[in-house]
Amino acid sequence: MSIDLNNFEGGIRKSFGNACALRSLDMSQNSLSEEFLRIIHYLSGCARYSLEKLYLDMNQINGTLPDFSTFTSLKELYLSENKLNGEIPKDIQFPPQLEKLDMGSNSLKGVLSDYHFANMSKLQELYLSDNSLALSFTQNWVPPFQLLIINLRSCKLGPTFPKWLQTQNKYDIIDISNASISDIVPEWFWAKLPLLNDWLQMNISYNNLQGIIQNFPQKNHFYEMSLGSNQFEGPIPLFLRDSFLLDLSKNKFSDSILFLCGNGTIETLYQLDLSHNQLSVQIPDCWSHFKSLTYLDMSHNKFSGKVPTSMSSLFDLQALLLRNNNLTNEIPFSLRSCTKLVMLDLVENKLTRPFPAWIGSNLKELKILSLGSNNFYGTLPTQICYIKNIHLLDLSINNLFGQIPKCINSFVAMTQNVSNDYHQYRYDLGTMSGYNLYFLNDLFYVERFKTNVHEQWVVSFKKH
Repeated sequence: MSIDLNNFEGGIRKSFGNACALRSLDMSQNSLSEEFLRIIHYLSGCARYSLEKLYLDMNQINGTLPDFSTFTSLKELYLSENKLNGEIPKDIQFPPQLEKLDMGSNSLKGVLSDYHFANMSKLQELYLSDNSLALSFTQNWVPPFQLLIINLRSCKLGPTFPKWLQTQNKYDIIDISNASISDIVPEWFWAKLPLLNDWLQMNISYNNLQGIIQNFPQKNHFYEMSLGSNQFEGPIPLFLRDSFLLDLSKNKFSDSILFLCGNGTIETLYQLDLSHNQLSVQIPDCWSHFKSLTYLDMSHNKFSGKVPTSMSSLFDLQALLLRNNNLTNEIPFSLRSCTKLVMLDLVENKLTRPFPAWIGSNLKELKILSLGSNNFYGTLPTQICYIKNIHLLDLSINNLFGQIPKCINSFVAMTQNVSNDYHQYRYDLGTMSGYNLYFLNDLFYVERFKTNVHEQWVVSFKKH
């Protein structure tokens, strides 16, 4: 029975519990607000022996969790995005036939132990993210299940790295981000990656994970690898190049040469974030390896020297962020080939020479151009006015002089609300294709000044 995507309020009918042939009940995405214990009580007639799928996600259901063990046929239980709360009782158990359990995005508290998962040998998908739950298992506990999806974001798994994950050899999605883990990632965790499924999706960000990541030979690809906001150090391992989306930001990586300049053409890497690390010396000049790169963030590092000319081979590049480094000389003329650029951010470097007129002539798709806090000098060329879709233009704290071109008045896009502005690109990975997007407002800052009446966007041309 499916009555999802409606506006039903209150609770479910008592008569559902007497439907002895009821196998599936889908009331997701409604406005149910009844206490969960009462819902389960209504279903505890003969329906508890036949019910295999129960979808109550995206409602307003409140209360604590009951014991589900009497629902002996239940295979799928979806309770996410409700208002469930309170402590998880220590003595409840889940149905032994359960394959999919989703309790994410509630206000549940307490500790889940190996007792709660006893006899659950068929469990394949576990979603507990965004609660206040802790998972505490006895030492050397071997789960009876092999999970395909592990979604435990914001649960407390630490402080040590969860040893029970060593037993899981089939997952293709794992999210243990923001899980209070403060430990060196064991070698077995990285070593098992080549043995897992193709297109693994992994998020271990926002912990305090430490150590050097060893390089392992890869036989599969990673759809998304999020390792940001940890304490990883040393060289970036070569095997991470086999990713689609790769976030290594806010770590202590200090060497990118092997990663960027290793042998082989990289066809799959579309988004790369290396910002807020300790990468230094010159940016390696070997970007011709990357055939699909669309988004590149290397800001807030210690790079020096020139912007490499081989970046001009990144024909699909839409966002290039090199803010807060020590880059010198000019913006290479060869970047005029990157005609798909939507965002170019080179703020807080030591770039010099007159403002490059070719930016306006060739990069007409730009929405964000940030060149502030450099050493550009001279007058502003009229070609700047060719960038009709510009939302943010920052040329502050340079040595520009002369008159501002009058055509700046035609930048009407600056007056529009860009709070939800995003840009998307198409990807094609052979077995997968589609569109991905990033939000521009998450990537840039704007200078604003307040009058006593209203707030305005400004284009800043401050002198040094």
